[in-house]
Amino acid sequence: MIDAIEKNLERGISLLSSISDEQYSDASVAPYNSSIGCHMRHVLDVFSCIFKGLENNFVDFSVRERNECAEQQTNVGIEYFESIIHQLKTIEKEDFNTVIKVSDDMGLGNEIATYTIGSALMQAQSHAIHHYASIGYLVYQLGIELPDAAFGFNPTTPKINLQKN
Repeated sequence: MIDAIEKNLERGISLLSSISDEQYSDASVAPYNSSIGCHMRHVLDVFSCIFKGLENNFVDFSVRERNECAEQQTNVGIEYFESIIHQLKTIEKEDFNTVIKVSDDMGLGNEIATYTIGSALMQAQSHAIHHYASIGYLVYQLGIELPDAAFGFNPTTPKINLQKN
């Protein structure tokens, strides 16, 4: 699990290493006018919520950092990725089944559910892949080439779909 998440996060670093700050922060694409940087920062904030919550076994996904520099400057975004990867590597496989409480705003207020660390990481990974797909749309609209053909595709996506891109 850790290796798969790290590989996915490395894809983000690879993209950030290949684009300018202007491309990273460009929010001109309709209909949501969100930037690559906004999506990347959001993805990393979700992982950060997990790591912050491990101290007391309570993860609150509604309390995110929202560091604007991490969504506007590629070097700050890369540092954030590297920090998340470093924290990820501190988790042991034996920790995956540790029970934690997770809180999130479901639209009508915060709800609390029981998870394991492994299930929270799996959710964050899936969430990241789906945001990467949105980033792929932005990248396409901005005329940027993705450094990895698998960027934004779920591992369960039929490989024929990857070959079309």
